[in-house]
Amino acid sequence: MNRTFVVMVLLLLVAWACKKEKPEDPGTPSPSPPPPPPVEGAVVFDINEVPYPNLADYAFFTGDMHELNPNQGVLPYDVITPLFSDYAEKKRFVWMPQGASAQYVADNAPLAFPNGTVLIKTFYYNNVLPNNETRILETRLMFRRNGSWEFANYVWNEAQTEALLDNNGSNVPLQWMDDNNQMREVVYRIPNELECFTCHKSYEQAMPIGTKPRQLNKNYAYDQGVANQLMRWQEEGYLGGNVPANIGAVAAWDDVNESLQNRVRAYLDMNCAHCHTDGGHCDYRAIRLAWDESDILENHGVCVEPEEAVEPQHTHILSPGNTTKSVLHYRLGTNEENFRMPLLGRTVVHEEGLELITEYINSLTINCD
Repeated sequence: MNRTFVVMVLLLLVAWACKKEKPEDPGTPSPSPPPPPPVEGAVVFDINEVPYPNLADYAFFTGDMHELNPNQGVLPYDVITPLFSDYAEKKRFVWMPQGASAQYVADNAPLAFPNGTVLIKTFYYNNVLPNNETRILETRLMFRRNGSWEFANYVWNEAQTEALLDNNGSNVPLQWMDDNNQMREVVYRIPNELECFTCHKSYEQAMPIGTKPRQLNKNYAYDQGVANQLMRWQEEGYLGGNVPANIGAVAAWDDVNESLQNRVRAYLDMNCAHCHTDGGHCDYRAIRLAWDESDILENHGVCVEPEEAVEPQHTHILSPGNTTKSVLHYRLGTNEENFRMPLLGRTVVHEEGLELITEYINSLTINCD
C-alpha cells in the first residue's frame, strides 16, 4: 500500500515537471504590452501621418484649447508689419522637432526651415456680436515634409472647443465692435488649399511669407520676459548657423515716427510683394514691392504706365500728387474681385492702409512728363 502510494506520487511529480517545461505554442504569441502613454507636455507630430483630422491631435496648446496657451516647444512670435486680413487678429507660433533648427539665408529671405517644422497661425475677432465675445475662426498650418511646404487649415466650431481639418474653403459672416466702438461686418473668407498656394507660391513651390529676419527682428513679450525674437529663437535652438549680428528691420507701417516712404515700403512688402516679385503670382506686372527692391520709386510704380488701365483716368500705377490717376490706389480701394489688390486675403478695404497710400501719393512731387 505504501509502495503504491509512493509510485503514484512520483508519477504525479514527473507529469507536473513535464507540463511546466512544455514550451508555449508559437501560434499563439503572448499579447504585446500596451504602448507607453505620451510624454506630458509633448507635441504630437508624426510626419508620415499628418495632417491630423483635429487640431487638438497635435497638442500644440495646453488646457482649454481656445486659450491658445502654447505647449512645450511651441514658440509664439510676431511680425513687425502684419498682413491685413479683414481686420482679423492673429496669433502665430512655430514648432520644430527636437534638435532641428532653421538657418539664416538673408535679411529679406524666409528662414530655411528643416523638415518637420510647423508654422501655426490662428485668426480671430474680439467683441463679436451679439455677445461681445472673442471668436476664433481658423487655424492655418504650414508644415514642411520632404523638402516642401504643405497646408492644413482647421475650422473652429461654434463652441470654440475644437477645430476640424477643412482645406475646401468657406465663408463666415460676422459682426463685431471695433476699437472705436463702431459696428463692423464682414463675410470672412477661410481659404481653400489652392488659395493658400496662390499667395505662398514662389516659382511653383510653396514658401512662407512672414518668417523673414527683417520681419522677425523685434522684441516680444514672452512669459519669461521681453526679448528679441531672433535671439529667443537661437536660445530655443530654433535658429542656428551663422546669424549676423546686424540684421536690419522693416518699418512698422503704422509707426508715425518712421518715414512715410518706409512705412509704405513695409506695408506693400507684407501685403503685396508675395505676388509682385519674381516667381510670384503677379510677376508679369512691372512693379516689384519687396522691401529690398522698393527703395527705387519706379518699383513702386511711380510714373510707370499700367499694363491695363482699369479706368480711363488711370495714367500711371502711381501718379504723383493724384490718387484719381493712380491705378494702385484704385485697386487697394475697391472690393471688386477682378480688380482688388491684394487679389486674395481680404474682402473689405483696409481703410487705414489706404489712407497711408493716399498720403504717400499726395507727398510725391515728381513730374512724370
